[in-house]
Amino acid sequence: MEFRTVGRTGVQVSQLCFGTMSFGGDADEAMSGKLYKRCRDAGINFFDTADMYSAGRSEDILGKLIATERDELVITSKVFSQMGPDVNARGLSRRHIMLAVEDSLCRLNTDRLDFYFCHLVDDLTPMEESIQAMDDLVRQGKILYPAVSNWSGWQTAKALGISAREGLARFECLQPMYSLAKRQVEVEILPLAESEALGVISYSPLGGGLLTGKYGKEQKPHSGRLVDNAMYTKRYEDDMNFKVADNFTTYAKIAGEHPASLAVAWVMANPAITSPIIGARNLEQLEPSLASLDVAMPAERRVEISALSPEPAIATDRSEEK
Repeated sequence: MEFRTVGRTGVQVSQLCFGTMSFGGDADEAMSGKLYKRCRDAGINFFDTADMYSAGRSEDILGKLIATERDELVITSKVFSQMGPDVNARGLSRRHIMLAVEDSLCRLNTDRLDFYFCHLVDDLTPMEESIQAMDDLVRQGKILYPAVSNWSGWQTAKALGISAREGLARFECLQPMYSLAKRQVEVEILPLAESEALGVISYSPLGGGLLTGKYGKEQKPHSGRLVDNAMYTKRYEDDMNFKVADNFTTYAKIAGEHPASLAVAWVMANPAITSPIIGARNLEQLEPSLASLDVAMPAERRVEISALSPEPAIATDRSEEK
């Protein structure tokens, strides 16, 4: 396992991050423990969770697992989602952020979060209020670095400008979606991250299972995340995604690589990516993602794989001078 620095923070993390969205849901507590141990045995020191995962159960389970080695680990969580019946139990208001972080710290049985992500954009709350609240948490020592997930390039750039203008702690890490099937981040978010020295821990490197070899235009299993989960079904419903899956599966077969291993390795090889987030509901599902560490990804191979999916349009229309 190699270790990489998260942006300009100096924090060293494993080149793979394990996402615990399955903990307390698709993976019961016993299986969660096995997944955690396998990741630790592989050298992973970086674990990502969120308060919303299994309605807090993911944080509860992870908190028990990290208890004896907390200081050896880098732990993240997130705030935004509805966490109770009260109308204010969501969003990025100062009120909700201050309450939510206490709940996450309690569930995780820790005194601080290494990175704390604003999970989504809150259209009801001024960005300045959210950034000030995160800065206050840094000053209180409850979080070490603010971070942001699922924000656009312009929203992130605006936030960085506010932080610089007001002398507040800035977002130091981004968490966008990124896979061979979902490449929008290549247009502005990843260039922004490189320009501003931001860490990037991208999620869904397997496209919700699309790039595991199980899916194609004429091949769809009877069960799986893309079949059983309405959000993922909608996210990848375009026929082009299944054409990409066919092309990629064929390429992986010829190359003699497991599609899942190759898909994670392709993301990991992007110089703007600090650590892709891998996930699994059982050990069998986890192994191919861990095996990505052994997949060679020279520049020419990454170019070949990139050509298997549509390249996103550039941010302006002045393509004739490229």
